[in-house]
Amino acid sequence: MLIPLALSSEVPIYQQIRDRVVEGIASGALPAGSSLPSTRALAADCGVNFHTVNKAYDQLRREGLLQLTRKHGAVVSRDHNTGPPPPGFTDDWRSRAHTLLAEARAQGLTTEEITALCTGLLEDFAADAAGEPGRPGTGERQGTA
Repeated sequence: MLIPLALSSEVPIYQQIRDRVVEGIASGALPAGSSLPSTRALAADCGVNFHTVNKAYDQLRREGLLQLTRKHGAVVSRDHNTGPPPPGFTDDWRSRAHTLLAEARAQGLTTEEITALCTGLLEDFAADAAGEPGRPGTGERQGTA
């Protein structure tokens, strides 16, 4: 899995790494049990400081998506096939989704446009999981996870 990074983005690099790993899990590219590169290896691939990757991995660990051990490194601990989300996840996710949807409305998108965008994104994850060709990344740098 390639991790495209936009170094000139306002989104911090660690957040971009975290987001791309979450997208990889959602698309099926990183199923539960998948190993990720070490922090140093991914940092070298991306051309960033290993502390940046460590911060992303730690955030994913706190979210319950990764297990970090000395013996096995970073391993994906859950995906859409591993059962219901942990307690509290849905409430937190709903709050974040509420804010994103509010931003879309505040910027003038209609309900129909928002619904179409959300449906299209969900279909992209399903297509990725089915092995259909995806869209190439547009990042300035890419690392491999």
